[in-house]
Amino acid sequence: MGELTDAWSEFNVAMLGATAALAGLVIVAMSVNLAEIMKTPSLPGRAAAALAALMAAIIVTAVGLVPDQPVVIYGVEVLFAGVLAAAFEYRATRLIYSQGEEFGPRWVKAAAGWLPVTLFLLGAVLVFAGSPAAALGCLAAASILAIGSAILHAWIVLVEVLR
Repeated sequence: MGELTDAWSEFNVAMLGATAALAGLVIVAMSVNLAEIMKTPSLPGRAAAALAALMAAIIVTAVGLVPDQPVVIYGVEVLFAGVLAAAFEYRATRLIYSQGEEFGPRWVKAAAGWLPVTLFLLGAVLVFAGSPAAALGCLAAASILAIGSAILHAWIVLVEVLR
């Protein structure tokens, strides 16, 4: 995996830094209104899903920088990140559907969170299937979409607090 991931090292470094910084900002933004966020049953789960998506991107881009890492280990790490994000997204989806929220269609909210998670999991499958180039492209897309998804989740959480 070393030669292939070396070509992606600049991307991984940039994404790792940007995603970690964004995760910190999201945590600070949410902490300002934490008491209000905790009053609405679906918002803490959505906040956690936003952070889990960012954490998956952090994990995937960080482990992509490990030199001379065996492909199987990389695949396990990517799968772990995807499963972690999926667990939080599943909970957020259940909360979205159990609450009578008015802001946008529920399936759109759920799809926005599931798209990057699905790509993380697909990337892990592609690593194990012996398609590392396709896997890395998929994981790059997942990392970028995780940022968008996390921003969307965080925005909804912060806006819903003010309603």
